[in-house]
Amino acid sequence: MKKNFRRRFWIEIASASTTSVLALITLIFPDWIEFVSGLDPDQHGGSAEWLIVGGLILITILVLALAATEWRRAPLDASA
Repeated sequence: MKKNFRRRFWIEIASASTTSVLALITLIFPDWIEFVSGLDPDQHGGSAEWLIVGGLILITILVLALAATEWRRAPLDASA
């Protein structure tokens, strides 16, 4: 049987994917934020980037937990 997921599940998965990719990019190339925004709040100290990585990882975990809840709540499609 196949599960029938709501749109919310797919939005949560897309959000978790986006935040995890941004966290990975920030770990590999931490100065991308400064190039994109033109702002340098920590004057190349790196502390702002670590806070951003931590926040992105936290958001990824929270959104994945919400998606897991949606996964468990999804009804089974009887026609499959």
